[in-house]
Amino acid sequence: MPEREADGKEIVGNMPTCMHFSFMATKQRVKESELAGLAKEYRIKSGLSKVEAAAALGVTRPTIQLAEENPEESLTKLRCRMIEKFSPFGVVGPFFQLRRK
Repeated sequence: MPEREADGKEIVGNMPTCMHFSFMATKQRVKESELAGLAKEYRIKSGLSKVEAAAALGVTRPTIQLAEENPEESLTKLRCRMIEKFSPFGVVGPFFQLRRK
């Protein structure tokens, strides 16, 4: 049986998740372990410091540090919020599929 998206559309192919995020297609599945790097990449591209990003998200600077540098930490929701706030993507889970906003 073909794999389907939440809206019922058939998924006919997937791009590999190992490609660099900057060349990402409109829809791209990423692993949970990759979210930390993406969150950091987009925070940096937005021009915000960790302190400024923390204030924008209502958390502390050390929490941003943990979210960006420690993928093994259970901060997935914060990483998703960071990607959505600082990038042109929304994060759709539980497969963490990124779509253009």
